[in-house]
Amino acid sequence: MNEEQLLQYARNGDLLGVQGLLSSEAWVEKHIDINCKGKSKWNLGWTPLHLSCYFGHRDVVEELLKAGANVNLPNNIGDTALHKAAFTGRKEVVMLLLHYDACATVINGSAQIPKDVTQNAEIRSMLEAAERTEERKLEEKLLEAAREGDLSTLTQLLSRKKPPDISCIDLLGNTPLHCAAYRGQRLCALKLLRSGADPNAMNKNGASANGLTRHVKKYEGLLWKSSRFFGWRSYWVVLQDGVISWYSKQSDAAVNVRRQGCKSLTNATCLVTKDNCFFSLKCFDDSVHQFKVCPKSEPEAWLDALEEHSAYSTHYCSQEQGSEEEEDEEEKAPQCQSVVIKSEKENPLSASLSVINPSLLSVSLCVRRAQVRSVKLEHEVEKNKILSEALQTLATEHHELEQSVVKGSSPRSALSEDEFHDAVSESGSELSLSGFETVASNSFEEDEEEDEGSVIYFFRASLPAPMFSRNDFSIWSILRNCIGMELSKITMPVIFNEPLSFLQRLTEYMEHTYLIHQANAASESIERMKCVAAFAVSAVASQWERTGKPFNPLLGETYELVRDDLGFRLISEQVSHHPPVSAFHAEGLKQDFVFHGSIYPKLKFWGKSVEAEPKGIITLELPKHNEAYTWTNPTCCVHNIIVGQLWIEQYGNVEVINHRTGEKCCLNFKPCGLFGKELHKVEGYILDKSKKKLCALYGKWTECLYVVDPAAFEAHKKNDKKGEEKKASKAGNSGDQEGVPSPAADTVDVIPGSQLLWRIAPRPANSAQMYSFTSFAMQLNELSKDMEGVIPQTDCRLRPDIRAMENGDIDFASEEKKRLEEKQRAARKNRSKSDEEHKTKWFQQGPNPHTRSQDWLFAGGYWDRNYSQLPDIY
Repeated sequence: MNEEQLLQYARNGDLLGVQGLLSSEAWVEKHIDINCKGKSKWNLGWTPLHLSCYFGHRDVVEELLKAGANVNLPNNIGDTALHKAAFTGRKEVVMLLLHYDACATVINGSAQIPKDVTQNAEIRSMLEAAERTEERKLEEKLLEAAREGDLSTLTQLLSRKKPPDISCIDLLGNTPLHCAAYRGQRLCALKLLRSGADPNAMNKNGASANGLTRHVKKYEGLLWKSSRFFGWRSYWVVLQDGVISWYSKQSDAAVNVRRQGCKSLTNATCLVTKDNCFFSLKCFDDSVHQFKVCPKSEPEAWLDALEEHSAYSTHYCSQEQGSEEEEDEEEKAPQCQSVVIKSEKENPLSASLSVINPSLLSVSLCVRRAQVRSVKLEHEVEKNKILSEALQTLATEHHELEQSVVKGSSPRSALSEDEFHDAVSESGSELSLSGFETVASNSFEEDEEEDEGSVIYFFRASLPAPMFSRNDFSIWSILRNCIGMELSKITMPVIFNEPLSFLQRLTEYMEHTYLIHQANAASESIERMKCVAAFAVSAVASQWERTGKPFNPLLGETYELVRDDLGFRLISEQVSHHPPVSAFHAEGLKQDFVFHGSIYPKLKFWGKSVEAEPKGIITLELPKHNEAYTWTNPTCCVHNIIVGQLWIEQYGNVEVINHRTGEKCCLNFKPCGLFGKELHKVEGYILDKSKKKLCALYGKWTECLYVVDPAAFEAHKKNDKKGEEKKASKAGNSGDQEGVPSPAADTVDVIPGSQLLWRIAPRPANSAQMYSFTSFAMQLNELSKDMEGVIPQTDCRLRPDIRAMENGDIDFASEEKKRLEEKQRAARKNRSKSDEEHKTKWFQQGPNPHTRSQDWLFAGGYWDRNYSQLPDIY
């Protein structure tokens, strides 16, 4: 019935009717298919989009497209919405459809594309332009696929009914075959040749694909190089295989000893002065090196050599190793044209394109393949060695320079021997009242009247064993062998872990659940936004000083937490392994809130630091007020990976949106800055839907958050800036560059008239020996007797490697971690052999009801406690 109404509203142009249906419960619960097709005589086979386009209701068309209507869905005779709009001459609707990526080349049942059905010359011109744009996009995809070696995309494009022009060219006149030959993409070159590509076609430089070569000559000579501390010094500079190296003497370069520095030229750019004597080399890591060449030494030759080696390093040395698919394709090579290796000295992938005698190729194929891999391996090993040496040297020099220049107190994140001596080290037999030091004063129970029969909850206040010292281990010793790899796929030694799964780490969002209850109790939307913003900040507070890495969850791993004292229950599941995606769903025990999201921690290695960007939307729903809030977490960065003391900072912008009122809270988690003055600071504003500032928020994510009038906040910032300038002129620069704040810097200067929204509770006395855990974190892996036989076999608490590490058995934890990872790999191989995909148990992928972006949503059924047919992952 609802779908028939939608079709009727779309035909009549009833915008309010369409909007009403799309915001109804039936739409939210997916009872309405926006792409439904009519079954009556007047709308048989037509979707709402077809009807609104045919009758020219632009506003309705836009509303349907925003709601996710399929712009290229054909009706029962093959017409798309673009066919209908073009046929009836609806110019504005045609423009709107093209804006939403409507395809101008779809052929209907009468063998006509949209431009063939219109009588309007202006619309025909628009569609012809769109058709040319689509053709050019396909050509760009073809060139990119040939360039990057994407054989599946290349095959798909060439197999289309109307494939892109195989002789299309880029800005330099290169055809797809040029791109494949230059990049050494043999399989793509073979496919292009079979499809009729001309190996003798010339690019703008007069080069054919048949004659492309990428061997680069060694170039060396005397140059002056600039240093920040020693000025200009002469070095013997060598360009070889895409790497620039410099030595104090030519004799050192001849035997490759006492190298003073080196850089890979991958993606390097060179900026020159007018006379070409001075040039700046910007490398892949954004480092800049200044060089000076004597005019008598042919500056142009140096620049040409740099450009050639940069291209070589970028396009060849960065190539990945061959795949099994490549080997399978090579075995078929005798039947077609192929890329041939000219000699061992030449790049084996820059071979000529010719027809090869099948018998000769089959004899030499294995030898050539070994040569290819041997050369690739030598390049990668040398490049890895160069990068690791350069990074370690740079980091050590940087750290020593900081220590000599910067004088300050020890970082809060580094604990001295005295602090360790004073810490409590009793076993896990201690008990504390639930949240006595963290959340008891703000617990869920305080909303109810206290009585004599109130329940007291007991949880442990310590782990069974203290953490191991990491002083004898170096993260750099592991990461130096992982340059260029995706960090989420790196197996780290268990010593760098903390005894929690990432699913349990996510659960720490709920430590300050009382803020959600406060938001629910507030009558004004602005007050609710304050509480939700404080909750978003508090969610990352537990990461302070936590330099241990949580265990990567296994695929299908789950975690549940029921806290009657805090008024919530939570379930989380590892729904994907590559990429690693963790989904969670929490709800109030009184059905007063729903908190859910899915997190994909994208890791980046920046040499001295590791950055974790928690991709994914977090959603908080308050049914009582019919409100939904969404936001993303800030970026977390662990510094001093190579040398020095590890420390953590959070930075980036967080935007909390109230989807009902349009109010926003824009928070800025500030980076440390040059002298650490901004370390841990959070500032921002709450704005109404017209972007008027309603109030200002400030504080530190490690400590507290306040709210104040915007005018008072801005006046305070101005005065504070003037005061800092006066202080700096007297005392000089005495701050710490690498986040080493003085004790005074760990307090927030409270502005008069401010209201406290949230303050972190002090860590327990034994936190330093317990992986810097909060009291809440120490309770997460506790396995009580009443849980046994109730929680599913996939729960994190039953994971043996985490349990062993918590109990202090580091060797057994390491063995179990390795065993579980191998078991997971074996399960993945078995699934791939049987073409079986992993099926999530408690979550399913679908659009977020508030942002429409893809999300993992709770499918229900978990709390029924029926855990049959769960995988054996431990």
